[in-house]
Amino acid sequence: MDFKLDRRGLLLGGSALAAATAAGLRPAFAQDGRIRLLWWGSQPRADRTFEVISLFEGSHDGATVDGETVGWSDYWTRLATQVAGRNAPDVIQMDYRYIFEYARRGALAELEEFRDSTMPLEGFNDRTLEGGSADGHLYGVSLGANSAADICNMDAFEAAGIELPATFTYDDLREFGPDLAGAADIPYATADESGYETAFENWLRQRGKALYTDEGQLGFSQEDAQDWYELWAGLREDGICVPPDIQALDQRQVETNMLTLGHAAMAVAHTNQLVAYQSLNPATLEMRPLPLISPDATGGHYRKPSMFFSVAKGSENKELATTFINYFVTNPEAAKVLDVERGVPESPEMREVIEPMLDEAGQAAIAFIEDLGELAGPLPPPPPKGTGEIQTLMIRLGQEVGFGQRSISEGAEQLVSEASSILERA
Repeated sequence: MDFKLDRRGLLLGGSALAAATAAGLRPAFAQDGRIRLLWWGSQPRADRTFEVISLFEGSHDGATVDGETVGWSDYWTRLATQVAGRNAPDVIQMDYRYIFEYARRGALAELEEFRDSTMPLEGFNDRTLEGGSADGHLYGVSLGANSAADICNMDAFEAAGIELPATFTYDDLREFGPDLAGAADIPYATADESGYETAFENWLRQRGKALYTDEGQLGFSQEDAQDWYELWAGLREDGICVPPDIQALDQRQVETNMLTLGHAAMAVAHTNQLVAYQSLNPATLEMRPLPLISPDATGGHYRKPSMFFSVAKGSENKELATTFINYFVTNPEAAKVLDVERGVPESPEMREVIEPMLDEAGQAAIAFIEDLGELAGPLPPPPPKGTGEIQTLMIRLGQEVGFGQRSISEGAEQLVSEASSILERA
């Protein structure tokens, strides 16, 4: 789904316009001070981003930011096409699983040289910049921190008479899932996450494994993959998770998620997405850690950069691009608009700005990350080249196993063999 909005049609409130004008001297840019910005996300994210663009343009004479947004499922195809055609946007929203691949292919600019001029990033430190750095260079600025989370429809739990604990195991899900299915007119307890890389990674980390090793090799075995597919086959057979024909509707966007569409009472997402999910769901939503493999399991989660802004290596206006990025992550008026929709701000000063104005969803996002404790482990190593293709492979094989087009053992063997081949040729 594409959201192509005319930023000129987005009306600024008087207070926001006054704040932008009163923010200080307005830097002047040449008449050709125009950059392009591309990001993925929901309609609420588009609204917030275009509002910040308008604030930025209002306080920077001669600066124009042309914004465009598409859904996650189409984003990487569009970006790859634009990069290959030497038509990449100046500012690119990047994900942790892709940023190193794009950087090492020479598509992204090294940003450390702008720290002393257009992009000082006040309030950021080495830890907050670590996620966007590779091979000694800074390639992306984190827009916020988040973690994976199970987003739960609490109205359904209440209707089923189930008190959802702070943490629960996959065995617990098998136990309460049949009672949750059908509650509050929601037919299934959970989305089918068998093809979702985020859920698989969390489960692997609890087993002491990983998606990828430090050396960029596959970090799990065929046995791991088979156990994973068997877990979801059992949930599918018991009517606890969404069947494959319905799950196929999910394009990994907030709007098409099984939770939003009313097919499931729980779905895996990320903490920064709670704001968008709550805006589209009339039910009360809460977050829980992903299911544990045992009551004492730890380390499945990690605090990660929700996403980055990077600059295309071929950008002809890197100064304006980095000025915009710095404004986006360190300007108080921008922070008030952005809230925690892209994650908890990395800048302590910006967190102080927004905390008094956060609604329950925003406060919950911050509290969730702060309260993970031993459930959180270290940030995994940078994903190797080819991980985007492996993510697509996981979705396809999850569907094929779900539909019965492949047996569980065949799906597990294919996942390991094909993923290994992708990494070898990347």
